[in-house]
Amino acid sequence: MTTTPERTLTGRVVLLAGATSDAGREVARAASEAGATVVATGRDRAKLDALVAAVPGVVAELVDLTDGEAVDALASRLRDTVGAVDGLLHLVGGFRRGDGIPGQSDEDWAVLETALTALRNVTRTFYPDLVASPAGRFAIVSSTSATKPHRNTANYSTIKAASEAWTRALASGFSADAPASAAAVIFAVSGLAGLEQQLADRFVGLWSEDAGTLNDTRHVLSA
Repeated sequence: MTTTPERTLTGRVVLLAGATSDAGREVARAASEAGATVVATGRDRAKLDALVAAVPGVVAELVDLTDGEAVDALASRLRDTVGAVDGLLHLVGGFRRGDGIPGQSDEDWAVLETALTALRNVTRTFYPDLVASPAGRFAIVSSTSATKPHRNTANYSTIKAASEAWTRALASGFSADAPASAAAVIFAVSGLAGLEQQLADRFVGLWSEDAGTLNDTRHVLSA
């Protein structure tokens, strides 16, 4: 069974996890222009204020996504105000490299691991919303190094690979719980700079594709 793909985001609530980057701004603008209510999260109030100034109408939420209780509180707050979430883009991340395998420091690992923790928190908390939505969509921005790691980025590539595995597990859940309506996808880049608009267009375009066909797919974005 399939459903007719959405052609608009009007009436949809889209959550951008880690939205204060250039990519977050472009996705927020594209989703807003498509009719969505966009909720942007971040840990820096000044950067969130700048995003709201650049894309009026965005709902800004100052929250630490590595704090599970804070994420649960965010979900409750959104359900009471803008409604349940229909779409979620995970942009939380960072880049660290070291000098070969011995140079993969615990300090860098700890910084990178926060992205995986945030991913686990937001997907576990918002999973019921995405499953209940008539058009639930989840996407993560990963790296091409997840499938082709290098010795100098072993920490980074390992976290990205784990994040992709978690996203594919999420897709497995959607296949069981909402096969006709929910989809989880991976966008992989070698570097996001210069691809912000492409990411925005591809993310918004997820609502124009059939969930069953889209679910558990990986897309490499490039110039």
